[in-house]
Amino acid sequence: MGLRSSGKLLLFCVAFACFSLLLLQSRTGDDQSEIVVHGYSRRLEELQARLQNTERQNEARAVELFHLQQQVAKVQEMQRNTSVEIDTSANWRWRQLEHQNNTDSKSLRLPSVLHYMPHVAAKENSLKPAFHLSQNVSGVSIVIGIPTIKRDIESYLMDTLKSLVDGLSQDEKMDCLIVVFIAEVDLDYVKREATKIRERFSAEVDSGLIDIISPPETYYPDLNNLRETFGDPAERVKWRTKQNLDFSFLMMYARVRGMYYVQLEDDIVAVPGYLTTMKNFALQQHSKDWLLLEFSQLGFIGKLFKSSDLNLVVEFFLMFHKEKPIDWLLDHILYVKVCNPEKDTKHCSRQKAAYRLRYKPSLFQHIGLHSSLKGKVQKLKDRDFKKVDLQLAQRHRIWRGGNKDRDFRKGGMKLSQHLNPNAEVSSTIHHYMKYTLMKAYRGEDIFWGTTPKAGDYIRFHFVPAVVIEEFRFISSNSENPGDKFYDTTVEVLPSYHKEKKDGVLETKEQAEANFTTTEDGFIEVGKFVDGKCVEHVDPRIGEVQEMRLRVLSESKNWVILSDIHIVPAAKR
Repeated sequence: MGLRSSGKLLLFCVAFACFSLLLLQSRTGDDQSEIVVHGYSRRLEELQARLQNTERQNEARAVELFHLQQQVAKVQEMQRNTSVEIDTSANWRWRQLEHQNNTDSKSLRLPSVLHYMPHVAAKENSLKPAFHLSQNVSGVSIVIGIPTIKRDIESYLMDTLKSLVDGLSQDEKMDCLIVVFIAEVDLDYVKREATKIRERFSAEVDSGLIDIISPPETYYPDLNNLRETFGDPAERVKWRTKQNLDFSFLMMYARVRGMYYVQLEDDIVAVPGYLTTMKNFALQQHSKDWLLLEFSQLGFIGKLFKSSDLNLVVEFFLMFHKEKPIDWLLDHILYVKVCNPEKDTKHCSRQKAAYRLRYKPSLFQHIGLHSSLKGKVQKLKDRDFKKVDLQLAQRHRIWRGGNKDRDFRKGGMKLSQHLNPNAEVSSTIHHYMKYTLMKAYRGEDIFWGTTPKAGDYIRFHFVPAVVIEEFRFISSNSENPGDKFYDTTVEVLPSYHKEKKDGVLETKEQAEANFTTTEDGFIEVGKFVDGKCVEHVDPRIGEVQEMRLRVLSESKNWVILSDIHIVPAAKR
């Protein structure tokens, strides 16, 4: 009995001990779980606090960024207002300076541009463009200035702009600004020209690549009362004086818009990639003393300045704007800066060469025949121009399978030497210099002739007579896009014909074909359209002894034949 009681007690103790141990382990596990959960909770709270702090910092940065953008916008607006008016406070400062000079006897009397352009200070908006079409682009690498005026005979502006725009890559268009300065005070004319530009180059105007401006009438002095100098007549003195003022206005407008400024004219063509070439050449100059870089040897074409130097250049031009032409004044700036009067001219030339650096080959070619000076004809060509004739390049492609063209190079241009039929050539249009009709017929060069009049012709007399399958005449080229044949027919004279009573010469087949025939028996086989005539010849015409180009009305320009190709029919 006692033993059983002891056994039960021992069993009870063991069970109680096991239960206590299990209970203790359970509580210990719960405590550890609570510790882990508590640790995760604290970390989550810390992360939430960090996130909230980051959000507050982002909000603060956003506010700071907004204020910064507002400040940048204000600065840009100030720059636009300043550049549009070309320093709107200039007149006020000049008047204050004049007042001080005239009233304060103790002050030094400082000279100013007002002494040379006193009419500018008299009007409030004399330095503000009268017409201004712009997207207010600034901060580009290169600003290109193109002054243009109303021309009596032919305008080359659209061809110039097309060449400049086509020569830019997409990236270059983002780093460039072309400013067209219509140097006329007739606002109606200015608006018409601006509309033409916008219609032709709408994408470029809308994107900010092209700006269009014009000067106010009050910017110019009385140009009809100028002193004649250097033997120039009054009309030429007026023209060159206005040109000095035009270039100065354009430079003042461009000065705040880019790092470099390039002066061009409105009758040029450019080689592709010209912008990057100019920029790289400028950046490669180790010396910072240069005044201008030249990318054409002609006049004021392709002259690049640092924008920081334009103040000096403009002040010098305005100081002597009535005295000399602008290219002379530019050379005088260099003389004043670097030449020693006690040295000879060779020493002066060497000194100027260090400030006036020339790039070769030239990137721009002059294409205008008629100068902006009324009545002046100029045939200026840059011999160093890098010839890239896109039209010639196009014509080198095989026109028809199996033809026997041979190519050769002349002066950097690839020309096609066609095996045209043997012929005697003649023309009533006088050729210019070496650009003869025979050389063009042989494919050795272009034919370049003076202005044709009604009744003028170019004639090819075939020896022997040939049956012509097709022909091609292309006028003008990329350097002279306006020198085209207009209102001109292509006609052939058949070999075999009979004389009718009315004097018209034709065969029986020709009579049945109802060809358009001239009084002297030639059959019209084509007419120039946009400077080109490319046609097949009706085989019923048969053998042809002569082919001619006949001008029906007087032209305004010279003419170029850049491609002559007459293809005989294959013998069967």
